[in-house]
Amino acid sequence: MTAGVDGRVSQRAVLSRPLSVPLVAGVVGLLPFAVAAQPGEGVRDTAFWLQLVVAGYAGVRLCTMVLSGRRRLVQGVFWLFCYLAMGIAPLAQSVLGRDPTPVLGPRSDTLLATVLVLTGMVAFDVGALLARHRPSLRSMRAPAATVHRRRLFVLIAIAYVASGLLIVRLGGPAVFFSSRQEVGAALNEATASGADGAGGEAGNALLRGFGTVPALLALLFLTRWLVTSRRARRRLWLVLCWAGLLVLNVIVNNPISNPRYWFLTVLFALLFTLFPRSSVMYRAALALGLVVALLVFPFTDRFRYDEEGRQPVETGSLMEPLVIKDYDQVGMFANTVTYAGDGNGHTLGRQVVGAALFFVPRTVWESKPEDTGFLVGGWMGTSSANLSSPLWAELWLDFGPLGMAAGFVAVGYLAARTDRRYVARTLDDPSPGNVLAVVAPVLAGYSFILLRGSLLQASGRIGIALLCLALVTSWRGDPRTQLR
Repeated sequence: MTAGVDGRVSQRAVLSRPLSVPLVAGVVGLLPFAVAAQPGEGVRDTAFWLQLVVAGYAGVRLCTMVLSGRRRLVQGVFWLFCYLAMGIAPLAQSVLGRDPTPVLGPRSDTLLATVLVLTGMVAFDVGALLARHRPSLRSMRAPAATVHRRRLFVLIAIAYVASGLLIVRLGGPAVFFSSRQEVGAALNEATASGADGAGGEAGNALLRGFGTVPALLALLFLTRWLVTSRRARRRLWLVLCWAGLLVLNVIVNNPISNPRYWFLTVLFALLFTLFPRSSVMYRAALALGLVVALLVFPFTDRFRYDEEGRQPVETGSLMEPLVIKDYDQVGMFANTVTYAGDGNGHTLGRQVVGAALFFVPRTVWESKPEDTGFLVGGWMGTSSANLSSPLWAELWLDFGPLGMAAGFVAVGYLAARTDRRYVARTLDDPSPGNVLAVVAPVLAGYSFILLRGSLLQASGRIGIALLCLALVTSWRGDPRTQLR
């Protein structure tokens, strides 16, 4: 990083110091101990105290991300998720003695799951530390990945066609503003002709994925072009094209008809694409994320069902929003530990392979692995489709504790390298066609889904996004094909 960049980083770090004391005191001290001090039926055992340690560790690292002079998008989202979903929420559940999903095993399995959660967090930090001590990014001298202008227009056309097809197949725009239950029913009906249960599941994911992902990426690339190029903003047809994509995304990617974690991906990606160099926006997104998770998430669950199926959200206690099903990650990890110990053992990579080959229908691959959440849920005796399988559980079930730790070292390393490249590219290369300036915000937002799991549910949109990126990315650096 250049001296000029270092100077800006140092100045921003100094400006953040007045915020450090109240932020650290609130996140690391006040909230965890306020939750721990609440009356409840839970037992203050070893698992409880270790959970308090997890919340404190994640809180310290989250404060580090917020107060850092550098924008660490992917790492920041990781620690935001850890603090809320793996720290504060399970701490509240332990205090109240209430689990959003039944935990079938003994308390020792919950203790082991908590130990493994902390192990994964430490391993993530080790990976990030290894990336920090790598030599400077000499690859910055090589041509960066840029957006090919003509191929971007092809992606925009695909976005309009695919999203339009999704809207028509589901019966028009109105269904997207009803509920997720109605959208799911419309999707099942749209793919029923080629479905026998499993095949329809793959067709459902592909139809929805192609109807939502190209529209989002096309909007982000076009937003990046308009934000960084005055010449582009003077082209009325380009602005109208962007406005059309915005309307299309309001229909197919709105928070009413989509999972909340997907809408967080859309929101984070759009904000960081609109404000690629703003440390204020970065800090505000992480800080407000805490408030949104506590106050907004429980109410948006109402959009999952139609009017008859909606349940009122109880808000009589500060900790009520923390015992809802959105925060069942540690409980489901404990159930995964119990599931493996019940004679099922580890899957030796089978679940990851199934997620990577998500597009293969079960009619072709009869022994295709089930979604990990469904697999453990079936063993638990529940048919719920809303069971999480956090990344910790996925890696542990496949590769055991050592494989899980190694996996989080790799995740931390890649996250730190991505953040480092993102900062360097957006500061030193403000070109309109900078691919990483769009990819990093999308990856940061989608991290919520990857961390919550399961991987099989998350892989469909990843595969489609990779196809879209392969279409528009150019490595030649030819000025004639670049955005201007």
